[in-house]
Order: sequence, then structure tokens, then C-alpha cells
Amino acid sequence: MATILSIETSCDETAVAIVNNRNIYSNIVASQIDLHRTYGGVVPEVASRQHLETINLCIEQALSEAALDWEQIDAIAATVAPGLVGALMVGVSAAKTLAILYQKPFLGVHHLEGHIYASYLSEAQLQPPFLCLLVSGGHTSLIYVKDCGVYEMLGTTRDDAAGEAFDKVARQLKLSYPGGPIIDRMAQTGNSQAFALPEGRVSLPTGGYHPYDSSFSGLKTAVLRLVQKLEQENQSLPINDLAASFQDTVARSLTKRTIACALDYGLNTIAVGGGVGANSGLRKHLTAAATEHNLTVYFPPLKLCTDNAAMIGCAAADHFNRGHISPLSLGVQSRLAITDVMKLYE
Repeated sequence: MATILSIETSCDETAVAIVNNRNIYSNIVASQIDLHRTYGGVVPEVASRQHLETINLCIEQALSEAALDWEQIDAIAATVAPGLVGALMVGVSAAKTLAILYQKPFLGVHHLEGHIYASYLSEAQLQPPFLCLLVSGGHTSLIYVKDCGVYEMLGTTRDDAAGEAFDKVARQLKLSYPGGPIIDRMAQTGNSQAFALPEGRVSLPTGGYHPYDSSFSGLKTAVLRLVQKLEQENQSLPINDLAASFQDTVARSLTKRTIACALDYGLNTIAVGGGVGANSGLRKHLTAAATEHNLTVYFPPLKLCTDNAAMIGCAAADHFNRGHISPLSLGVQSRLAITDVMKLYE
């Protein structure tokens, strides 16, 4: 029963948590959305600077909320890959410093593995093997979870990740950043059947591609052309209908691939991770399809869909309980395949 203090600074949230296996003692998240909204996306230098200003306060808050002292912490963990290098370095430097100062083991955690473990925090019965649909601003993946640190990539995106597509379409509709939550809100009062949009069909695997890959570039372009057509005709944009149609198309596309993948591999359980996992359209479609095929699907609570340190701590606890420790010489990486997770440990 390991108690882990974990740090997550891979992008634009400064997050610190204390987790005991699947139990959250504290989970502090300092969001930078307001800072980056002006630019319509994350500015790496701004993110790193904000992490530096916020990290110590978040650590203090996490310890205070958990009502623990350093003697009760078994290990220190931090996200080391993938992510923005400057941002990652802030969290990893803080974690290594704490590990040395308080003589604690250090664990470097893969960010995507953290998203896989998000559902563990709310579903005590969840155990491998299962299929993880990981959908976020930077990733759209179908991952076969075989065991802690043992993963097989079954599907990915050929172009934009689902979260990127939401942001770009929101920009086309002259909505604010980040696009996902805003489009979801607009879609609630829109007609999802108002516009027929392409689901982004991907042909059978060739050249190393997976049969469950996704593509959102065609959908994004279709929305752009539709908006341009309406504007040329001097029509006011039916924002809610456009948002609902786009969101429904993304949700149906992801659902079809996820269900097909689970059935083909004989996996009865699906866990969803990543920020797009909070989307109401995806939750509705995937839950209905899973029920139809007698599959179980788990969505993390909304606060655990977006980046947070609790999921990083949960993954670290499982590794720590298995004797996995990272060397203090471990560096950060902007990219690292989920299949290479065990390279982070001695």
C-alpha cells in the first residue's frame, strides 16, 4: 500500500497529488487556461514559467490537504514523458529534489499511462486485461492494457487528435479556447442531425497502420467548407447545430472503432482516459454501444479526465508495489511510445 506524492507538469496544468494506491488523499490542480486563452492555444514558454511560479505552493497544498508529513510518503513521482520539455523539466526537477532531500525513491511516469490509470481511481474492480480509449488534445489511441507497464497500441490517429479537432473547429466557429467544453455546451441545444459530416473513414491497414486508426482532418475540413459556404450566402451561422453535428460525428466515429476493436480482441471491458473522455456525446454513444454488445465501459470522473497528478500517482503506486524504481539520471522526453514505459525503470 504505497503512498506517493506525484507531480504532473506535462502541459498547462500544474498538478500535485498524494495517492495511496487507488485512494486519493489530495489532488491539487492549478490550471493555466486563462493565461493561454488569449493565444488560442498553449504557449510552451508561458506554461513553463507558470509552472515555476506555482509548483511549490501546489506541493504545500497537497501535503496540507492530505494531512501528511514527509515520513508518511513512500516515494516521489513525476511525469517525464511525453509533453512540453520545458514544462516537464519543472516538475521532474522538483520531484528529484524532494526525493534527494527526503531520501525517497523516485519514479518517472509516462503521461499516457497516467490517463490509463485514471479509471483505476474510481473503479476498484478494474483490472487488466482491458481496452483503453485514450482521447485528449494530443492523442487518440486504442491501447490493449495487458498488465502494469505492458501495452500494445491497436489504433491511433492519422492526423489530428480528437481534442485538436475540437479546438480547431471551435476556432472556425469563432468560439473560445479550449474548444471541447465550449462545443459540448453549444451542442446541448443543437440538432446533431442538422448537417451530414464525414466520419473520417480509414482503409484497411497498410504500411504499418492499424485497422482501428482514426482520422479527423477530413471532418475538420468539411466543417470549414460548410462555414465558408454559409458565410458566402450571408447566412448567420447556426453555431449550436454545427457544434452538435460535429460532436456527434466525432463520438460516432470513436465509438465504432472502439467497439470493433474490443470485440475483435475479445476484451469485455473498455476504460476511457483523456480530456475528451469528459465529452457528453462520446459518453452517450459509447455507453449505449457497449450496453448493446454486453461490454462494460468506464469513464473517469470529469475532474480526472483532464491532466491531473492523482492519475500519475496511481500509476506510480502500481509500479512501486512491483519494485519498479527510476534512476535519478532519468531525463524528460517530448515523445515516448506507451509501449516503451518499462524503459523508465531500472
